[in-house]
Amino acid sequence: MAGNTQQAKATTTPTPRVRKKAKKLVSDGIAHIQASFNNTVVTITDAQGNAIAWTSAASCGYRGSRKSTPYAAGEAATKAAQMAIENYGMKNVQVRVRGPGPGRESAVRALHAAGLKIISIADVTGIPFNGCRDPKKRRV
Repeated sequence: MAGNTQQAKATTTPTPRVRKKAKKLVSDGIAHIQASFNNTVVTITDAQGNAIAWTSAASCGYRGSRKSTPYAAGEAATKAAQMAIENYGMKNVQVRVRGPGPGRESAVRALHAAGLKIISIADVTGIPFNGCRDPKKRRV
């Protein structure tokens, strides 16, 4: 028995070296601001709609009722703009605002203050053609 023992050879194939994908430079983009009553989400995309950077008031660390403040929306927009500028060299942006939330205006101002040149601002809030029933009114 001792003569038949073979040692298992560990055959490892060399792994191919993976090249890092070069970051493409995107100078013009679109900033989508989704402002609900509870949160504000800022997504910056290229001209084709591929997401480059996104943040929300919640991802910036705000919880509960603080998420729905204009300050939190401005901070989220600033963070998204900085990511787009640093990683992709973005300079110009079209702004598309959706929703009735309190962070609409402050998010647009924060994008401008972060160094992005705003080309146009469009309100793309959906208007129902008598679709779903509205939620019942609050009784305080």
